[in-house]
Amino acid sequence: MNKNKISIIIPCKDERLSLNKVLGELKKIQFIDEIIVVLDSTKDRSLKIVKKNKCKYIIQKNKGYGSAIVEGFKKAKNSYGCIFNADHSFIPKYLDEMHSLSKKNDFIFGTRYKGNSGSDDDSLLTFIGNKIFSFICRNFLNIRLTDVLYTYVLCNTKKFNSIKFKSSDFRLCIELPHNVSKKKFKYTEIPMFERKRFAGTKKVNEFKDGFLILIEIIRSFFNK
Repeated sequence: MNKNKISIIIPCKDERLSLNKVLGELKKIQFIDEIIVVLDSTKDRSLKIVKKNKCKYIIQKNKGYGSAIVEGFKKAKNSYGCIFNADHSFIPKYLDEMHSLSKKNDFIFGTRYKGNSGSDDDSLLTFIGNKIFSFICRNFLNIRLTDVLYTYVLCNTKKFNSIKFKSSDFRLCIELPHNVSKKKFKYTEIPMFERKRFAGTKKVNEFKDGFLILIEIIRSFFNK
């Protein structure tokens, strides 16, 4: 595995309107030599954009955001891989600092709620929900993060793949930091600003996924 380069893992479900912009930004970064787009199905209209940009892609075997990330990391060739959303909300400039911090950390998490950070994509409901979930996770799961629901994360590929994830959906955002903390992997967080998604609609259902995340937090508490 190459220690100087990083892989980018992009879970993608019908993000054809924003994916071209996302790939265009990422391809300008020198230390990125692998971009893996994980598509929901062969019928996903984003596939044309992936082929146009000559990126590696896989069709996920199991449905769900979490499954897409897990399957993507299994194909990554570099020592570190970064989860990167296809909706253009993640800003690539933070990858440089994350790449630098990977010399002393196994996982580098982004946060929209610390220091010089923020979000144009948050609603009042998601802001309050995230604050509550992050507070619970810090105090009951010993997860030292201020933004547990933000999945802009640079991960040690080998250590990520050592985690036996049970979730196939957005609950991975709890499972990942909980396992990182439980296994005593080295981790830190850096302030980030989140852009508003470029086009399309959110794939997160605030009420349904919020309930599932709460259930995952409770499950994790009893499986500490």
